[in-house]
Amino acid sequence: MVLALSSTVARAHEVVPTIADLSVADDTVTLSLQINLEAFLAGVDLDATEDTDESPLARDYDTLRALPAGELAKRAPQLLPGWNALPLLSVSDTSLALRTTSLTVPTDVDPELPRITQWVLTAPIVAGDTLRVAWPDGGGDLIVRQQGVDAPYTGLVSGGTADEITLSGGDAQNGWQAFASYIPVGFDHILPKGLDHILFVLGLFFLSTHLRPLIWQVSAFTLAHTVTLALGALGWVSVPGSIVEPLIAASIVFVAVENIFAHGLNPWRPVVIFAFGLLHGLGFASVLGDFGLPEDQFIPALLGFNVGVELGQLTVIAIAFALVFWAMRKSWYRAVIAIPASCVIAAIGGYWVVERTLL
Repeated sequence: MVLALSSTVARAHEVVPTIADLSVADDTVTLSLQINLEAFLAGVDLDATEDTDESPLARDYDTLRALPAGELAKRAPQLLPGWNALPLLSVSDTSLALRTTSLTVPTDVDPELPRITQWVLTAPIVAGDTLRVAWPDGGGDLIVRQQGVDAPYTGLVSGGTADEITLSGGDAQNGWQAFASYIPVGFDHILPKGLDHILFVLGLFFLSTHLRPLIWQVSAFTLAHTVTLALGALGWVSVPGSIVEPLIAASIVFVAVENIFAHGLNPWRPVVIFAFGLLHGLGFASVLGDFGLPEDQFIPALLGFNVGVELGQLTVIAIAFALVFWAMRKSWYRAVIAIPASCVIAAIGGYWVVERTLL
C-alpha cells in the first residue's frame, strides 16, 4: 500500500507520475493505470519536463487537454502498439500483449488540474516466477504497486528503465532499500526538474562571496523545509497549491532583490529564509503526494527523499561555485556577476508570481 498525501493541489500542466496497480489472477495479469493520456499522446518528454508548458509540444498537449473525454478515449489505443513492442510486461523473455479492458476519462475536471485517466489493461500470463515491468523513454516516472500478495512490491520505474517483480510476492522493500530508492526521487526534484528551487538556492548563493552567510542561510532553509516536509508527509499540514506556489515564487523574488541592495547577511535574513523554507517544504511534500510513500517504510523513505533534496541543493551550489569561483575575489564580481544574476532571478520569479496567481 502507498500512503497518499494532499499537501498541495497539482497545477494544470504539472507533470505527475503514472500510477500502476499490478495484480495476477486466473492466469491473467491486470495493469490498472492512473495516467495523463494527453501527455503521452502528445509525445511530451516526461523524463526531462516538470511542467508541460515547458515542452516544445505544449500546444499539442493543450489541444488534447481540451478534447471531450470520449474523443480522447478513442485515441488512447494508439499507445498500445509501442508499449507491447517494448514490451511493457514480460515473463521469462516472453512478451505479454496488453489489451484494453476498460478506459475511463473523467469528465467535468477543473481545467486548472491535470485530467487523470483510469486505464485497465490485461494480458494472458505465461509460466514463470518473475514479471519484468519496463517503461518507455520519455515516460517519466511509473509507480508500480503490486496487489493481492504478501509483502508486495512497491517501487519506482523511471522512463527507459525496467524492474523485476516476484509474482508470488515478497519483494517489499526493507528500510535501507526504501531509503536508497527515494534519494534519487528527491534529487530529481531539484536537478533537473526543480527550477524554482534551483533559483531560490542560487539567490542564497549570490548574496555574498563569504562562506559563513551561505552556511547560515542554507542551514535555516534546510531546517525549515525538513519540518514542513515531514508535517505534510504525515498529513498534519495541508495548504492549497494555489497559495503555496505563488508564495514560493515570491520568495525567489525577495532573496534576489535583497541581493541587489544588501552587501552582506542581515541579522534577520536567516529568519526570513526559514519562513520561506517552510513554504518550499510544502512544495516538496506535494511531490511525495504524487509518488506516495510505502506505509511500512514511511520514515526511511521520507528521510531518503530529504537527503536527495539536500544533495540536489548542494550540487547546485557546487556547480555555481565552480562556474564563478575565479571571479568571486575580484572587485567587479558583485557588479558584473552577482547583481545581474540576481536581477534575472528576480525577473523570472516575478513572472511566476503573476502566472501562478492570475493564470
